[in-house]
Amino acid sequence: MPDSHPPLRSALPEYDVVLTVRNPQRPGMIGRLLGLVGDLGALVGDIETRYIGRDHFLRDVTLSVFDESHLAEVLAAIREQTDTEVLDVKDLVFERHVGGKIRVVSTTEVERLEDLRYIYTPGVARVCRAIEADPGRAREFTAVGHTVGIFTNGTRVLGLGNIGALASLPVMEGKAVLYDRFVGLSAVPIVIDEEDPEAFVETVVRVAPSFGGIHLEDIQTPDCFWIEEELIRRLPQPVMHDDQHGTATVLLAAVLSALRHTGREGDRDLTCAQVGLGAAGLAIATLLLEAGFRVIGVDPGEDARQRLEARGGRTASLEDAAAEADVLIATTGVVGLITPALIRPGQIVLALSNPNPEITPEAALAAGAAFSADGRSVNNALAFPGLFKAALDVGAPAITSRMKIAAAEAISALAPADELVPSPFHPDVHTRVVEAVTRAASV
Repeated sequence: MPDSHPPLRSALPEYDVVLTVRNPQRPGMIGRLLGLVGDLGALVGDIETRYIGRDHFLRDVTLSVFDESHLAEVLAAIREQTDTEVLDVKDLVFERHVGGKIRVVSTTEVERLEDLRYIYTPGVARVCRAIEADPGRAREFTAVGHTVGIFTNGTRVLGLGNIGALASLPVMEGKAVLYDRFVGLSAVPIVIDEEDPEAFVETVVRVAPSFGGIHLEDIQTPDCFWIEEELIRRLPQPVMHDDQHGTATVLLAAVLSALRHTGREGDRDLTCAQVGLGAAGLAIATLLLEAGFRVIGVDPGEDARQRLEARGGRTASLEDAAAEADVLIATTGVVGLITPALIRPGQIVLALSNPNPEITPEAALAAGAAFSADGRSVNNALAFPGLFKAALDVGAPAITSRMKIAAAEAISALAPADELVPSPFHPDVHTRVVEAVTRAASV
């Protein structure tokens, strides 16, 4: 029999579009339109009147739908059940990407011939000679000291899989925007069309002198482990795979907050079960161990289990790990993997797969969990900008576990009473992370 179930959708519609609509100037027209789209599960945002004529209105109506098929359903209903004419549909995501999201700008004025002599030839030769004599002066006289290179080969992009280097570029540009917005660092996306790990590493090593830090992103497992380890070994500047360590840092912050919310702040004599030992899961388990917790890992892959055991963790079945864990964490992408029967009373449950978790917070709480949350608030942007900013400011050769733990503690300290972590737009969070990581790097 064909599958009669509708496609699984995220909890909230997040596919934003603007409809330019023409309505007859009659009472109830806009109300009928909005009621219809609401009945179909879309959310209505801004409504802007563009034109008022003798017999019609033109309006821009912002809608949030689930996906393209949901949008098609809404448009068909508008066409068939109302007198509204849809003149245009704009996808707000694509609108924000037109022309790219970043550009390189000058930090010095060039208005006169003398300016050229100073910033270019012949004057620049003197600066080149100074750096040749003392390479460390590049941090003083070039952008190296405040520039991060963001490297990927596009083999594991978001939940899209191996979409290739070029298709990953919008994500890398987005990371660059966040570096600039949150901590004032310049970041340059470098997409490398190369899946061989050794060739990828060799490429990064060859261009690494241009950057003060190396940010790795969206690289498939197990390649990402070897690539990061090899670059750390070969390069003098800090290297971090954000999918591993940025995620782990924010997750540690979430665990610290959850312990505070349940009256166990500062208690490290606890067992955490990490379900899923991919790139993020293994990094989470490792950082939890380094922060002083006991960790049990759950994963079907023998290599993944061996990696955790080599770091000092234990492995077990899902049932055994859940029965022992004080904190149950899941990053598997498998919806419904954790059933209510697995939840132990008083447990903290963090099911982090997006958009649909392994168990919903409501189901976990109903089964007896003391605290439960999904992954909607666990955003890497809370960690990686401040980690790299501090590392570059102090000239740290690496981003250490001590630095990541300090960042997690700073993030957790700013979490509201009913949340695991603050918003990335909290006015103090990035400054506090930079300060905490700077102190940790100096120890």
